[in-house]
Amino acid sequence: MSSSRLSVLGVSALLLLAACGTVPDDGAAAAAAPPGVLKIDTSPEQNRIRARKVEAIAAEVPAAIRAKGEFLVGTSTFEPPLSFVADDNVTPIGVEEDIASIVADVLGLKPRIEATSWENLFLAVRSGKYAAGFSNITVTEERKDIYDFATYRLDQLAWEVPKDSTITSIAKPADVAGLSVAVGSGTNQEKILLGWDKQNRAAGLKPAQIQYYKQAADTYLALKSGRIQAFFAPNPTSAYHAAVSGDTKIVGTYSGAGPTLQGLIAAMTRKGNGLAKPIADALNALIKDGTYAKVLARWGLANEAVPESLVNPPGLPREQ
Repeated sequence: MSSSRLSVLGVSALLLLAACGTVPDDGAAAAAAPPGVLKIDTSPEQNRIRARKVEAIAAEVPAAIRAKGEFLVGTSTFEPPLSFVADDNVTPIGVEEDIASIVADVLGLKPRIEATSWENLFLAVRSGKYAAGFSNITVTEERKDIYDFATYRLDQLAWEVPKDSTITSIAKPADVAGLSVAVGSGTNQEKILLGWDKQNRAAGLKPAQIQYYKQAADTYLALKSGRIQAFFAPNPTSAYHAAVSGDTKIVGTYSGAGPTLQGLIAAMTRKGNGLAKPIADALNALIKDGTYAKVLARWGLANEAVPESLVNPPGLPREQ
């Protein structure tokens, strides 16, 4: 997970916004919902998009894992659309589970997904209990000392505004000058926003009116009523909300790593166990055949697509 903590939005608040129903296998969920609204399947059955085994890539999987025939993946239950529990309050579902499942398909392994705590996830991957972790994990230089990574999503923050807003783009500090903006207290996005506001003040521009809300429902009510003009938050939750509610739109994204590096979300494996490359190769095959794009679209996360899965790319710099 990036430092843009996802606790700013509650699971229950977002689930109330998601229409329950069956998503077609081709991922074209929007076709079953009103224009501009994504219909989300929150049932435990899921009817997931699946992929085919690629023999050449499956042969790359370390022999010990191939012999088990299983791809045991750890995830943490955070919030939709990342990883959360289905209507049965037990089954882990979300984009993380879907990506892990199609990777398992290409590797010729049976996917098995186990929800655990964020802290235990790292310990279990390091010990070898889990073959990999799929849990909105940001690549960092410190983590690369202990783990290997295969990237599959951009680590993005998003600017969300009402659907009928005249704001069409927020990409730089000057774009928020004079705006009333909500942001989560103590988050990475707050740090970025405060930095932008400081630059604007120094340049003689109007300061932003920064507001804080503890509950997602309060934030979106303020956005709908016009008390705030924009909401700066993690892209997965904002893009999901915009897709399932139809009330808002995304007018800009910004790297969770800041202005000098594009942050990346990745599958995490134990260092040197030989699994990161096959996972990356599987992801690249899925990107090429279009399956990957369908999964992201299913959860409203098309704007976090990567053109290629990379093994151990530059990560967030070490803490000073």
